Amino acid sequence: MNFVYAYLRASTSEQDANRARKQLDQFVADHGQRIAAYFVENISGATLHRPELMRLLDTAKPGDTLLVESIDRLSRLANEDWEKLKRMISENGINIVAIDLPTTYMVLGNDELTSSIMRAINVLIIDILAAVARKDYVMRRQRQAQGIVKGKKEGKYRGRRPNTEKHNAIIEMLRHGISYSGIEKTIGVSRATIARVRRANADLLDQPDMFSTQSRY
Repeated sequence: MNFVYAYLRASTSEQDANRARKQLDQFVADHGQRIAAYFVENISGATLHRPELMRLLDTAKPGDTLLVESIDRLSRLANEDWEKLKRMISENGINIVAIDLPTTYMVLGNDELTSSIMRAINVLIIDILAAVARKDYVMRRQRQAQGIVKGKKEGKYRGRRPNTEKHNAIIEMLRHGISYSGIEKTIGVSRATIARVRRANADLLDQPDMFSTQSRY
């Protein structure tokens, strides 16, 4: 029996990696399948160092399916790293299905001949989409860098704007003695973000000593 494993990724801890979960659930239900396990992480698609993706590849067996919302969730990798990832997937005999790529659906619930033909076609299409995703990533980074340089010259650059609503919520929870773990689960932010907000707003907090991390982790 073959299994479907869902991989959900967001680039930063401020984003919700589980955002597409309902969409993936609905997709497999429409195709008479079910998701055996979810592998979720907040990490850049430009790096191959992705613990949850590697854990999925270790778990999956030949004939199993790696399900993603779109190819850019799987890769914004440079060519060398993309080739490594493709090789790992291929050597394990794992199928890739992306919701935004209908040709990949054909590996679900079809005979082996049809699935084999579609896998060959999909390798080419996925390669193209991965290259496009990488190019988009690089171009966005270049535009951001150019914008920062221009902003600094014009005296307009102030750095990344914080999420005021979340930051205010963090401050209030810290004031009430909520642990870092509790804030993480409630708001969905990283410990690094919580610590950064605490440092930046130390003067607003009534009891700074209650934020010692020694007993609250």
